[in-house]
Amino acid sequence: MTIATAKAARKKFLPFALPDVGEAELAQVKEALENGWVTTGPKAKQFERDFAAMVGAKHAVALNSCTAALHLALEAVGVQRGDEVITTPYTFAASAEVVRYFDARPVLVDVDARTLNIRPDLIEAAITPRTKAIMPVHIGGLAAELGPISEIAGRHGLPVIEDAAHAFPATYGGRTIGAISTVTCFSFYATKTITTGEGGMLCTEDDAIADRCRVMSLHGISRDAWKRYTAEGSWYYEINAAGFKYNLTDIAAGIGIAQLSRAGQMMARRRAIAARFNEAFEQEPALEIPAHFPDRQHAWHLYMLRLRPARLTIDRDRFIELLRARNIGTSVHFIPLHLHPYYRDTYGYRPDDFPVANREYLREISLPIYSKMADDDVTDVIEAVLDIAREHQG
Repeated sequence: MTIATAKAARKKFLPFALPDVGEAELAQVKEALENGWVTTGPKAKQFERDFAAMVGAKHAVALNSCTAALHLALEAVGVQRGDEVITTPYTFAASAEVVRYFDARPVLVDVDARTLNIRPDLIEAAITPRTKAIMPVHIGGLAAELGPISEIAGRHGLPVIEDAAHAFPATYGGRTIGAISTVTCFSFYATKTITTGEGGMLCTEDDAIADRCRVMSLHGISRDAWKRYTAEGSWYYEINAAGFKYNLTDIAAGIGIAQLSRAGQMMARRRAIAARFNEAFEQEPALEIPAHFPDRQHAWHLYMLRLRPARLTIDRDRFIELLRARNIGTSVHFIPLHLHPYYRDTYGYRPDDFPVANREYLREISLPIYSKMADDDVTDVIEAVLDIAREHQG
């Protein structure tokens, strides 16, 4: 750390991500506690209705994680042992691990160097008689190329299950993510664009898939099992399948209801921060700003800055260390799946099996971008990034 860098450091550490919660969320939690519904109940059902209306989906199923939503979606479309599901190596663990839950194989397809989303032109060659679904991931909140992906899936009679953990509220071709593909799965984890602490939502237009996912989300019990503790319910229930325990609590759903009411405001703030970052970094030779397009609304869950190694005398890891010395929190999204010991050892992957994913990971830094950031926070991030890039330009 240089003397100049030390003098310019913030006095207080800026976390990489913070949830934006306040009085509205507290009021919802208080109401849930006072009315006696702390597990799945009327607030969970309201959250489903509100969310479905916001994304334009026919059905929304509230769950305890996006991982649960992805798992239920694959179960609902019939994935079994020995099947294959096409997805991307440039994603978080959940996208592939849910495939392994079935003892099926995640078939990885490399990503586009600009967007970091799965390349549609490589998907068709990966399809085999064992392929049961295509699972694109909307990295950072930028929608994948759903048009070409849907065309390929349609030709082969395959469902498309969107991993939209980053993609609320995003659009593609003027349509809201959530009502485009066979199933869309969202995350409300603590760092996401809206949060319930832990939580997820499964959206679909398909009645049969929605019914199956509701049943399987709560032990395989008939879909209105939660009503058995209401005046209109009954003690009697039937187990129709060996299901799971994936339901969302009313406490969490209450937080979600409040977050939905503020989603537009929080989106506008993230968009404003992204615009400031883009303007500051776009002309800097050592930096590459994230892809964004006029035909789709970026959710800006992540601001995925990339370095140009040939223009720097330091690598990505050192760049992160210097930002940390300036009290700026960062992260890296993502370590590609094929580099992790489990997938490397199970399938014999080498780093260059997916060369674009491997190369882009080595130069990616995710900067803080969340609605609680003050203007001074944004300025501090910009100044730190530019100072380090210019001090270490190659």
